[in-house]
Amino acid sequence: MKLLAHTLIVLCSVCASGVNLAAAQSEKATAKYPERPIRFIVPFPPGAANDILARAVGQRLADRWGQSVIVDNRGGAGGTLGTAIAARATPDGYTIVIVPATHAINVTLYTKPPYDAVRDFAPIALIATGPYMLVVNPSLPARSVKELLALAKARPGRLNYGSAGTGNATHLIGELMKSMTGIQITHVPYKGVSPALTDVIAGQVQIMFGSVSATSPQARAGRVRALAVTSAKRSIAVPDVPTLDEAGVPGFDAVGWWGVLAPAGIPAAIVAKINREIVAMLANAEMRQWLQTQGFEPAGGSSQQFARYINDEIVKWGKVVRASGARLD
Repeated sequence: MKLLAHTLIVLCSVCASGVNLAAAQSEKATAKYPERPIRFIVPFPPGAANDILARAVGQRLADRWGQSVIVDNRGGAGGTLGTAIAARATPDGYTIVIVPATHAINVTLYTKPPYDAVRDFAPIALIATGPYMLVVNPSLPARSVKELLALAKARPGRLNYGSAGTGNATHLIGELMKSMTGIQITHVPYKGVSPALTDVIAGQVQIMFGSVSATSPQARAGRVRALAVTSAKRSIAVPDVPTLDEAGVPGFDAVGWWGVLAPAGIPAAIVAKINREIVAMLANAEMRQWLQTQGFEPAGGSSQQFARYINDEIVKWGKVVRASGARLD
């Protein structure tokens, strides 16, 4: 019995030493993080709000840490392709992903999503929120929301609206407007905001909802006509553009959001370190002004707050998806 007890004590000591060594190595790696370039996945094509924000945040993280932050655009399947790549990555802090409101929408939209939007990720920080802007091709004889609604009612089903993909926020906001106004316009999905906007400019489709950052430069250049923003309050970036509520759709209020996730299992200390950097960045006056001129409202907060926000968004957008009848396999 004494020999057995002695053996157990030795084994426990060895196990404890191994645990302590592993913990020490983890702490050492965390303290040195980052030691090599970081991959920042954008699950949409270049040019959209996700890409614009990822490049701005990535450059500032790179400047702060002295390590490259490489933006990797992996568009497709409504953002699930690139997001799935992030979910499967090694959870060491060297792969992060930026996700929009679509991340919460896809939970209900997809019959069998390629990942669990909550369980497979560690929320890091909410970067920003922001309205979308309703724009039309300049040749369309509608210079206001009321004129657009009248035109749509006179031509039921004959006007098309483009989106960044089925189930994307740019799609569901269109469905929300249809349900609130009774108009019938036809949805045309694209693989991202940029190709959809290109076709609005070309007149292949007449209408779309896009982020202010993506659509306002085209509106200023006269390539599209801005009719309204989707938030309850006007955007600082385009103060002359009315809200949909002001323009004839009472009670309309829908905004997008963008945040950073990492694969589940990432050390909590690395999550905290990235969160601190992003929150500090968003508190910077120059960064805040840049975000606002691009049509974003700086966010921030803790990783725990972002986790709760995602859960709330899953519930909210789930109702919209079910009401629209949209489903993807």
